[in-house]
Amino acid sequence: MSQKIILGSTSPFRKELLLRLSIPFTTAAPEIDETPLENEMPEDYVKRLSLEKAQAVAKKHPNALIIGSDQCSVLKDEIRGKPESHENAVKQLQESSAQRVSFLTGLCLLNSKTNKFQLEMIPFHVDFRALTDEEIETYLRAEEPYSCAGSFKSEGLGISLFKRLQGDDPTALVGLPLIRLSSMLREQGVLIPAK
Repeated sequence: MSQKIILGSTSPFRKELLLRLSIPFTTAAPEIDETPLENEMPEDYVKRLSLEKAQAVAKKHPNALIIGSDQCSVLKDEIRGKPESHENAVKQLQESSAQRVSFLTGLCLLNSKTNKFQLEMIPFHVDFRALTDEEIETYLRAEEPYSCAGSFKSEGLGISLFKRLQGDDPTALVGLPLIRLSSMLREQGVLIPAK
C-alpha cells in the first residue's frame, strides 16, 4: 500500500478508535465551517461535513486515503451539537431524559489520487432512562463530556444513563464507525486485519 492513510480529524476519540485497526495513519485538521445549511436534513448534514473534511485535507495530501467523519445527535428531528459548556450539557441531558436520541455519523473515505470517494451515514439510537437533575449533575461533574455530541461518553460512565442502545456498530456512537470503515479501506486495498 503506497498511499498514506490520514484521519481528517483532531478528535481524540476518533484517533483512539482508529488505533484499534492497527494500521499506520496520521491526523490532519480539516478546518471547515460546520454550520448547518438552512433546512438541511441531519443525514445530509453529517454526510456533507464528512466529505468536506476529507476534501479539505486532500488539498494538502494529493496521494492519500483520507477519512472524514462527522456526527450529530438528533432529538425530535432537531440537530443538536456538542454542548461546549456545563449549562448546555445539563439542558441537553434534561431534554434527553426518557427519550430516544439518534446519533448520525457521516463517514467518507476519499482517495485523493483518484478523487473518488465512498460516503455513508451510519445511525445509532440511544434510549435514555429517566434522569434526575442530581444524576445529571453528578454525571457531568464526573466526566465533563462538553466536547461530545449528546453530552456523554458511552465508553465511560455515560453508559449508566441509558436504558437501551440500538445500532449495527457500537463504534458509530463514539464517532467513527469502524465496521463500515474497515470495509471501505479493504475496497481500497488496505488489509484489515493486517499481517
